[in-house]
Amino acid sequence: MKSRRNLPVLAVANPVTMAVSHAQPAQQESESPGLSALQIFSIVRAYAWQTLVIVGVISVLTAGLIKMMPKTYTATATLMVSPEGNDPLATNQANATPLFNYMSTESQLMLSAEVLLPLIDKLNLAQDKNYTAGYAGDGSTLRDYIRENLIKSLDIQLGAFGSQLIYISASARNPQLAAQIANTLADVYLNQQRGRVSGPASERAKRYALELAELKDKVRVAQDQVTAFRQRTGVTNTTEKNNNVEQALLGSLQAQLQDASNARRAAEVKAAAEQSATSAAGTPAVQSMKALLNTQQTQLAQLRTTYGAQHPKVMELESQIHATQRNLDVEMHGVAATNSADLMAAQQLEAKMRVAVEEQRNKVLGVNKLQDDGTKYELELESAQSVYKRALDGYDQIMFASGAHSANISVVSAAVPPQKVTKPNKPKLLLMGIMAGIFVGLLAPLLYELFVNRRIRTRDDFERSFNIPVLIEFDRIVSFPTTV
Repeated sequence: MKSRRNLPVLAVANPVTMAVSHAQPAQQESESPGLSALQIFSIVRAYAWQTLVIVGVISVLTAGLIKMMPKTYTATATLMVSPEGNDPLATNQANATPLFNYMSTESQLMLSAEVLLPLIDKLNLAQDKNYTAGYAGDGSTLRDYIRENLIKSLDIQLGAFGSQLIYISASARNPQLAAQIANTLADVYLNQQRGRVSGPASERAKRYALELAELKDKVRVAQDQVTAFRQRTGVTNTTEKNNNVEQALLGSLQAQLQDASNARRAAEVKAAAEQSATSAAGTPAVQSMKALLNTQQTQLAQLRTTYGAQHPKVMELESQIHATQRNLDVEMHGVAATNSADLMAAQQLEAKMRVAVEEQRNKVLGVNKLQDDGTKYELELESAQSVYKRALDGYDQIMFASGAHSANISVVSAAVPPQKVTKPNKPKLLLMGIMAGIFVGLLAPLLYELFVNRRIRTRDDFERSFNIPVLIEFDRIVSFPTTV
């Protein structure tokens, strides 16, 4: 006898106690449904050898599968990114692309068809069965199919903590091929990146050379225009200083014209005043003649009264009066003629001066127009020369940028053929196989016991399954050999 528990009391048979004792297994079953730890342990112990066999078989199968799995090698090439100044012709780098965005873009570009298709052609991966396996097309999409398989074996990782490193990892069945894929991917990408940088620079240098030739032609045309203008007009200098002489001469002629106009007005006034007798009396010669004439006429009147009209003295005096009158008329006519001549001369002088002033004014205007035209030609020449000079100053920089092969991404370390297998991870897979074997080895007997061949092995099988209280448990009964 191993133990005693829950034995009924025979001396006193209390119905209440008996009821409680019979209700306790039912309460335990309702409180602890399912299998107990004792039941599970008994089942596992009963199928211990089967469990060990299952664990062993699964472990051996896992080891065999691991042995049959193809080996995969991974090689890594490291690049360093420096996004500043990725355009050698750009003059403003203030709005540079953020480093993380730039590196993310570049890492995605490495997996694009523009990079991977040249890599496939360069390494002739179309002849590698590991990349063409499963393809059933007509061959037109083979490169794309290989690219999809190749992407699965590539891993582009950005450096941690904001570093400027990019890691290119390539996996392949052959360690040399893995290193070739990683290095070739870096080379193809760097060549394309240099082309993206230097290509626009070379194209811009060609356009710049054409524009420089056009600017040179413009300078030549402007110089020819200036030369032709100087030869046509004789104006060698279009500054304002050279026109001061002509402008001063025009001012002098205008002053002389004003004097001539004043003289003409004075002659007109004098000629108009001469027509009046009162004005003529103001002349000294005329006044003396008139005085003499008045004296003679007075004497004639006296002589006529004394001697009569036929007296010789009267007749002589009359003759003298007629002579004085003639002289007076001649003098007055001469004065009038002189005034008319002076007026005509003043008018002619004014007309000549007016013509001279008009000619000089036209000449000044013509010179000004020539100066303006010449200044325009010279400004066009100076502008063309200035633009051409600035273009020549920048031409060396453009040619240097177009010939440079600098890139903002460089190789830090090339990939080398790996010595260790990265896939499969044998210890990890074997440990997982053993754990799976243990799990299956423990679970299979439980499922078999519960659903196929349910056995009663412990007191809990009675109490939990049949609600029957167990009064006593015996140890295992060992059978002894019978004697005759």
